[in-house]
Amino acid sequence: MDFLPGIARWAHIVAGITWIGLLYYFNLVQMPALKDAAADGTATGITKHVAPRALLWFRWAAVATWIAGAWLLGSGFVNAFTLRNGYAAIGVGAWLGTIMLFNVWFFIWPNQQKILGMVPASDEVKAKARRVAMLASRTNMMLSIPMLFFMANGLSHRAIVGL
Repeated sequence: MDFLPGIARWAHIVAGITWIGLLYYFNLVQMPALKDAAADGTATGITKHVAPRALLWFRWAAVATWIAGAWLLGSGFVNAFTLRNGYAAIGVGAWLGTIMLFNVWFFIWPNQQKILGMVPASDEVKAKARRVAMLASRTNMMLSIPMLFFMANGLSHRAIVGL
């Protein structure tokens, strides 16, 4: 079963690219586009067709990235999350990724459901939801920079395969 770590690493990278790519898409492309589209009345196409589909991939790519990363840590999982025994750098990256996953599922997604009309919400609640979702998403975008740095620099053969 020597191929399993390679598959897990591939899944971690592909899911991570999907997750972070969509995060940057939401923050750098969709949010400004929605502002412009709302001004000319064309936002419905984005909010009805694009955003729900992108959010589906975004949420589950976050989960897949985290699970594959946790599997790759293997016996070093506890050391990574306690920042011990040579796992401090990868552990900081893992913690940042965990915080980002939490933001996706507990701040961004529940608020996006209100914004997109998937759950009933008043205009006042939607306005608050927009702010919370935007702040959580921007936080994740900022956390992604050090997270990628620590994870890329924390990788070592010993840390990944538990040697």
